[in-house]
Amino acid sequence: MTTTFAVRPLASRQLAGTGTLLRFALRRDRVQIPVWVAVNALMVLSMPGTLRGLYGTAAERADLLRQMETNSSLRAMVGPVFDDSLGALTAWRVGVYAAALAAVMSLLIVVRHTRDEEESGRQEVVASGMVGRRASLTAALLTVAVANGVLAVLVAAGLAGQGVAGAVALGLGVAGAGMVFATAAAVVAQLTESARLARGLTAGVLGAAFVLRAAGDSGAADGSSVLTWLSPLGWVENLRAFAAERWWVLLLFAGAAVAQGAVAYGLAGRRDLGMSFLPTRPGPAHGRLGTAGALAWRLQRGSVLGWSAGFLLAGVVYGGMTEGAAELVGDNAQARAVVERMGGEAGLTDAFVSAMVGMLGMIAALYVVASVLRLG
Repeated sequence: MTTTFAVRPLASRQLAGTGTLLRFALRRDRVQIPVWVAVNALMVLSMPGTLRGLYGTAAERADLLRQMETNSSLRAMVGPVFDDSLGALTAWRVGVYAAALAAVMSLLIVVRHTRDEEESGRQEVVASGMVGRRASLTAALLTVAVANGVLAVLVAAGLAGQGVAGAVALGLGVAGAGMVFATAAAVVAQLTESARLARGLTAGVLGAAFVLRAAGDSGAADGSSVLTWLSPLGWVENLRAFAAERWWVLLLFAGAAVAQGAVAYGLAGRRDLGMSFLPTRPGPAHGRLGTAGALAWRLQRGSVLGWSAGFLLAGVVYGGMTEGAAELVGDNAQARAVVERMGGEAGLTDAFVSAMVGMLGMIAALYVVASVLRLG
């Protein structure tokens, strides 16, 4: 009697257990993902009401467009304006920041379910079962796709009253940016041994994308700068939601996500579990950490330098915007009334600086908490 065995295709074996891991990831992040999505969606959906109060008339919106054409520092911060409709102003005011927030959510989720699992040793336990080599990576990317898909639907549904086409374009642009940085994080997670380093490097790529977009927008009022086109955040702008949408820009998101995903899959199939292509450098032969302070500096020096560079860049950007904050008021009657209560244009500049310092202070507090937890 001869017994035959059916051999499963290689691709099927590589993805075995993906569904189970996806369900586990969604259950594990059942609080984290809804919070990320809700905060981002609320930020976008609350903006039309705010803008309606600030720029309620056609004359006020036209004045805003004229101001943005000449104010390069504010274009660097929030991007160019392509139309004076309420929907277009919403996309201008929060489009880039919603995309950046989606990118942060996506990169954190991908690293959490890939390199973090390997670094902790949990992935080794999971891999001992009927789980394919690429199942964990696939489940992580599918988890992010679900989160970004829900975000896109909420944005599109919430802004449909401003124009269905523009609402769909903005929702897809925000989700597309999230997927681009999700696949970028997937690539970095294959290259590094440390989840912390993977998060830091991908966040650095996001920061570079913001800087490229800001530099490009400061020099071109129509988003046509090459620097803007080099940034996925610039693609969100140039999609031009609510302003004669450029649907073909969505192909850039799809192409980048697919290409980076393919690279991540290729790398995942060519390394051992827990290993990386950029291994951690060995330490010195003889220890030199004689004090607790020296140990703290050794553990924190990378993050200290990175955060310091980020705050320096923020100071340069916000410093260049102080004069623009007063110029942006233009002929807006409501904004003028606010300025008068604050003591004129000088008062507006002081208030702007105070607000930025307060925001940077809260961000610095996050670093302090993270540092204490790391040392603890």
